[in-house]
Amino acid sequence: MNRSALPKAALPKSALPKSAPTLGAMALAALLMAGCGQAVSQSPATQKAGTAPASASAGSIENCGRTLTFDAAPDRVVAMTPGQSELLVKLGLAHKVVAEAQTKGRELQPELKARGDVKQLSDQMPPSREVLLGANPDFVYSPTAYEFTAEQGFASIEQLKQAGAEAYIATAGCQERRSKAEVTDILTDIDKIGAVFGAGAKTTAVRDEAATALSAVNKAVAGKQKPTVVELFVEGNSIAAIGAGLEYDMIKTAGGDNLFSPSDEAFATFFSALISPETLVQKNPEVIVFTTLDKAHEEATRTFLKEKFPQVAAVKSDRLVAVNSDDVMPGTWGNIRAVEQIAKGLHPEAF
Repeated sequence: MNRSALPKAALPKSALPKSAPTLGAMALAALLMAGCGQAVSQSPATQKAGTAPASASAGSIENCGRTLTFDAAPDRVVAMTPGQSELLVKLGLAHKVVAEAQTKGRELQPELKARGDVKQLSDQMPPSREVLLGANPDFVYSPTAYEFTAEQGFASIEQLKQAGAEAYIATAGCQERRSKAEVTDILTDIDKIGAVFGAGAKTTAVRDEAATALSAVNKAVAGKQKPTVVELFVEGNSIAAIGAGLEYDMIKTAGGDNLFSPSDEAFATFFSALISPETLVQKNPEVIVFTTLDKAHEEATRTFLKEKFPQVAAVKSDRLVAVNSDDVMPGTWGNIRAVEQIAKGLHPEAF
């Protein structure tokens, strides 16, 4: 999704795109992405619905309403966040990754660092058109469509296509699915990327690992009383709440009762909205889940909540669950970690 298209009424001014946005603005905009997936379609082979592809041949897949075609498995992959790199590495594709972007100062994963030739293209923002095209990719894996916004100076999907590269957007990051994304969308990404690269048994193993982890959470929280929850992102004195989309489904999967809902007017057309301090006090959640940029931001958010909302039940009982913002980015293995972490925060006795 193009973050420049985020509804201004729904977000704090600091979260709106600028030519040089703040770290918090970029993160909030990035967190408010969710997307649209289609079933994998292999050519010439067909894939049985709900199973991981076993074919070693790349053909075509549907992604965000587009058909991506491949004469052969890609050889030069750019991951647009470290989270995308992590999933590629898990699929046994570390040798295909030539670069990653939006690293936020993090080192490359050991499997990529060991190669000695994987580049880091950008720190806080997506790479410029020139930098991305300079990496000569033939496959770009992105969490959202924002990374391909030409108006922001990034390479568009069309420009990448002209340069010989296909752009794959995580299923939960496609624009049409942003308000109804689910945690299980990661299974679709595993299937599709596995099909493109002919990952075969590795695809099946990774998909099974993800499905098993989610199933374990479901079993652990089944039948337990659901605590009331709100999920927030705090920047300065601005508070944004999540009422739909990927993170909403994470709370549902983890066994929580989100006090905001897709049926609320504020989330009718978008899954996040700016809320007032009075609204948070009125909701009085038993647990607050909040996303963080780094350790300093986590501590700042905890301090803000404790100083401003000491009367709220979640703050009184210190049931504040911090989740790394990278782990809620669409199409990343972190989605699984986030669900497990939230579930442990909501139902510590079950783990």
